[in-house]
Amino acid sequence: MPPLYSASVPVFRHYLAQVAGMVEKAGAEGMAAQIADGFTVAQHFSTAAALAMRTVYPLAGLEIPDLPQALAPRMAVARAHLGAMKAADFAGAEERIIQHRAGFADLEQTGAEYLHLFGMPNFFFHLTMGYAALRQAGVELGKADFDGLHWYPSDFRFDR
Repeated sequence: MPPLYSASVPVFRHYLAQVAGMVEKAGAEGMAAQIADGFTVAQHFSTAAALAMRTVYPLAGLEIPDLPQALAPRMAVARAHLGAMKAADFAGAEERIIQHRAGFADLEQTGAEYLHLFGMPNFFFHLTMGYAALRQAGVELGKADFDGLHWYPSDFRFDR
């Protein structure tokens, strides 16, 4: 299995599923939360979904599909697109040259650089900022809500 496929598609699908759970817990009012003057939670999560597509499709040498604007359909469509991708699509992705923009910077990176230095860090930045804004707004979320792996009893607290 090509390493950039296994390092991207299953990871993005997993974490976008976690976003759906966080959105459900937060409700519609939580989607407007933000830290300082940053994006709202909805904008962060929407951007994370777009970044998943913006990352894997060029790695596979494919055109990036359009996503719906509304958050719930956007997440569902992104996960469906990711689920339809095949490992074989990623043959040669490590060395494929990806030309793209990061803000106002024009970049050219190998597929490996693109995934590890741009795609993944930016995806997790927006995912984490959305999570942090929800926590700041008082939504009861824990590490398990973020990664789907951890478990702690409801009364557990770390000693400070």
